[in-house]
Amino acid sequence: MHSTLSDVFISHPIHIPLSNLPDFTSLRHLPDSYTWTPKDDLLFSASSSDESLPFIDLSDPHVATRVGHACTTWGAFQIKNHGVPSRLLDDIEFLTGSLFRLPVHRKLKAARREDGISGYGVARIASFFNKQMWSEGFTVIGSPLDDFHKLWPRQHLKYCKIIQEYEEHMQKLAAKLMWLALGSLGVGEKDIEWAGPISDFQGAQAAIQLNHYPICPEPDRAMGLAAHTDSTLMTILYQNNTAGLDQIGSRGEAFL
Repeated sequence: MHSTLSDVFISHPIHIPLSNLPDFTSLRHLPDSYTWTPKDDLLFSASSSDESLPFIDLSDPHVATRVGHACTTWGAFQIKNHGVPSRLLDDIEFLTGSLFRLPVHRKLKAARREDGISGYGVARIASFFNKQMWSEGFTVIGSPLDDFHKLWPRQHLKYCKIIQEYEEHMQKLAAKLMWLALGSLGVGEKDIEWAGPISDFQGAQAAIQLNHYPICPEPDRAMGLAAHTDSTLMTILYQNNTAGLDQIGSRGEAFL
């Protein structure tokens, strides 16, 4: 039986009341529930490596080989010449900033239900940890029209258009990266029926995850997002000027 991303999210609800989410901007001291120690996360105090992720130019004639090597040695890589317009990346960052700057009571109007798949809330991995993470997020699966109308009654269509265009570009990029990875293994389009009739993976369900890491009064003792492995087939992370996932800033992710 074929399960979609929505099926998985619905069958694994998040049992964390959103009423517990604080107004991060009003806190001057780190609450105990947000204070992490090594026993809360084994990787919390792990030293960072001097090595850096492979950087791959998608216009390189040997790109498939480079992607294959990065997948087998790292499981992740950075890319350039990806074809996503910089104007669109500016738009999605503007949308993310506009969303998370809203007052908490406004954001909660579009809160994700425990068994829901879209909306405002905490990270889905939060229920696996004893401590809370210094971050907030917004998940988009399908049309964000209803949720965005609750957030921006007069401007929701403008923001919906940005999400739609961003998702279209992420789907195209994901399909390209998928075929590069499969090609490095000698797998061709005729070998993968679930890629769709024109091999564009349009039958696969995608999610857009917007994350925000507010200014923290004690960042050395807090965790923005705990170490984890995404349960989806592929994650594309838009890398902005934020130095790390546990520091101030916002990120946009697309899951396939």
